[in-house]
Amino acid sequence: MKRKAMYRLMATRREMLYVHDVFDHAMMLVETEGEPIEYQVGVAGEFVSRRSVTFHDRIRGTGKVSGYTITNFREGAICSSFEGHRDGTTKLTTGTWKIYKGMGKLATITGSGTFTVKQGEKEREYIMDIDGDYEL
Repeated sequence: MKRKAMYRLMATRREMLYVHDVFDHAMMLVETEGEPIEYQVGVAGEFVSRRSVTFHDRIRGTGKVSGYTITNFREGAICSSFEGHRDGTTKLTTGTWKIYKGMGKLATITGSGTFTVKQGEKEREYIMDIDGDYEL
């Protein structure tokens, strides 16, 4: 089953350390919470919450991202891992995600897809578009 969704993400915590090997090389750990802007209600019911923890390794704003997301619905949850790349010039992050665990009505779910994250209008706000294929 093909699915698309759009989420508003808010950075709730950010820790950053500079590496000091080259100018502006930093590593960050960022926690975000999200809410849907557009999504389809599925077999697990209404959206409840979304939380992700992301590791960034950037030089001048460009670099790798990877992390984990847990999305909770009224009757189940999905745990996903993701990895991608942020372009410091365009400020777009693109990558892939994959479900590694389902719970409740989503216990047997498998799936993967792609995502794009762009800066939102507010400080600490990001907009994420996801596309993917799921199977129950």
